[in-house]
Amino acid sequence: MSNPQASNPSAGGMGKKTISRDEWNAKLADVQVDREDLNKLIMNYLIIEGYKDAAEKFSHESGAKPPVNLESIQDRMIVRTAIQRGNIEEAIERVNDLNPEILDTNPKLFFHLQQQRLIEYIREGRIMEALEFAQEELAPRGEENPEFLAELERTMSLLAFELTGPSPVSDLLTPAQRQKLASELNSALLLSQSQEKDPKLPALLKMCWYAQQQLDERCTFPKIKDFTKAELVMEPMGTGPIGGASGGASGVGA
Repeated sequence: MSNPQASNPSAGGMGKKTISRDEWNAKLADVQVDREDLNKLIMNYLIIEGYKDAAEKFSHESGAKPPVNLESIQDRMIVRTAIQRGNIEEAIERVNDLNPEILDTNPKLFFHLQQQRLIEYIREGRIMEALEFAQEELAPRGEENPEFLAELERTMSLLAFELTGPSPVSDLLTPAQRQKLASELNSALLLSQSQEKDPKLPALLKMCWYAQQQLDERCTFPKIKDFTKAELVMEPMGTGPIGGASGGASGVGA
């Protein structure tokens, strides 16, 4: 009696073709990639994310011409820097100076800015100010929006734990939290200027990750598991390309 798995190469991972590292490298060497296209891709990322100094240096070193006047991203860079320093009041003032309609027409973004102000109060140990601010500025918005209320409750949970120790909400105190808000605000500024709000590079990384997942079902081959290292490994696919994080390539450029 025949074994069903033996007759079906896909069953249980049996019979998968194996592509050696040498074979894979040879295939990669045959792929022609235009350096000008790569430079445009990198420049697109630097401009949209607001890295003016890096864009200037890259333009000088690579000869790639930026599609916009780099001075035009100075204001966005100032706003991003203020967020990354935790100076939310300055960021709000800068945005209102540029275009007050941005926050007036985007209640979710404005709530996230106010939420970050609350986080900074708690981080600095200004507990009474944090409580007053939450009650006066955030609680009314939470009453109107269940999503905002859930985020407010999670933020207030910081008060129940040591800020330097592990907790279910410790991620709110990481640099990644500020970075996420900075990217959200940067996208809103770009939209207000009728520019692209999303860089192309993260989307291409997601496509690459998806293609690897599909190919991994059919054969064993050297693959990139961590896009921050870009090393080829002969291992099964994990859950995400950015240091093993889940959620696809969403961590890139966040």
